[in-house]
Amino acid sequence: MQRSAPLPSPGYHHLGATTASGWSGIIARFQVGDPAVRAETFDFLAGRVMAKGDTPDGIQWLEAGWTETGWSGNGKQRIYTYDTNRDAWVFYDQYEIKTGDKIWIYLQTEREAPSTAWQAWLWWGDKWNLLTSQELPITGRAKIEQYIEVHSEKPFDVPQVRVDNVSLKDGASGPLVYWDGQVPTAPGASNADYCLEWINRYDAWTAGSCQ
Repeated sequence: MQRSAPLPSPGYHHLGATTASGWSGIIARFQVGDPAVRAETFDFLAGRVMAKGDTPDGIQWLEAGWTETGWSGNGKQRIYTYDTNRDAWVFYDQYEIKTGDKIWIYLQTEREAPSTAWQAWLWWGDKWNLLTSQELPITGRAKIEQYIEVHSEKPFDVPQVRVDNVSLKDGASGPLVYWDGQVPTAPGASNADYCLEWINRYDAWTAGSCQ
């Protein structure tokens, strides 16, 4: 595990979706790609899920997924988390991933309270592995995001990557249900550089550089 806390400047693209109401978790399968992130920059690509909430101290959140960053990792794809308790990227290099791999990420809480522990899990070695557990003041039902997030001042190439099998957890002890068109959702949108294609709203999709 390695920590890093860069200070990137603006230039974000969010390809994916956010729930309009609160849920207690999300599970998703991400395909790992090989983006052309420029070395020694604050550029990055992250395929991630997030639980977030508004608080008197601003937005608080936990996110988890895979990333390639310009400031660390020497061009490798890596498992990571980020949370507002530590305000730092945490990399989990004991889980070696590569282009073409498909990884399962599960973000969830088991309590419905004003402040509760949110956990990030990775399916690896035929079992769920806990990446982090963070006590956050975002209640047991938070807004949930699923995104391919790109940061760059100068667009870099992102081969098409896929996200699928996306389900939401309905309550701290509730079931997983597919994130489909019945879930109130604020979707992201394509732009001049990066395109988002919904295969099945909102549980299967692809994102990458526009062709």
